[in-house]
Amino acid sequence: MEGREESDQGYDDWFDEPEPLTESQSGANRGVHEPVEEVWVLPEDEAPRDRGPRGEIAIGNWTLTTTQAAIIAGSVIALVLAILAATGAFSSNKAAVPPVTTPHPPPTATVTVTNPTTPTNPTAQAPQQTLKPGDTGEQVKVLQRALTALHFSPGKADGDYGQATQIAVEKFQLSKGLGEDGIVGQQTLAALQQALSG
Repeated sequence: MEGREESDQGYDDWFDEPEPLTESQSGANRGVHEPVEEVWVLPEDEAPRDRGPRGEIAIGNWTLTTTQAAIIAGSVIALVLAILAATGAFSSNKAAVPPVTTPHPPPTATVTVTNPTTPTNPTAQAPQQTLKPGDTGEQVKVLQRALTALHFSPGKADGDYGQATQIAVEKFQLSKGLGEDGIVGQQTLAALQQALSG
């Protein structure tokens, strides 16, 4: 400041630091006012303040706002409570409820079916005469029982050679390789007798 020439126009020495005083300068030579130490920035060797201007908290090298600090504190509390709840710290001294067991129904009786060693022949007989749809009587009942014994059931043995009996005869004829006409002729009658005897 003092060493600068007055001819420097436009130079602003507002931000210039004052030159240090020498030992030869006395208080009277320094001017009207004493130099005041102004601190614009904290020196690097000083520790940071605990609270900043806007409610900030400094922990180590971290600076947290009060909201961030509250969130962290709430999280820590919630974690501690969760750990305590998991260990059973909040449970009462009541006895634990035993697990529910479902009773099993008693075992049912086991039925054992044994296969006979000798094959059983159907007890049905073959009719003694040829038959055709529309016939009725005892020989039709014999035919119907014979077809049922051979697993070609025409339904109830009612003595009426109707459509159900005709269809059962056709299925029997098909199984034996005979012509499917639904009439119990000589060939069908012989096949029935052979199937029932064998």
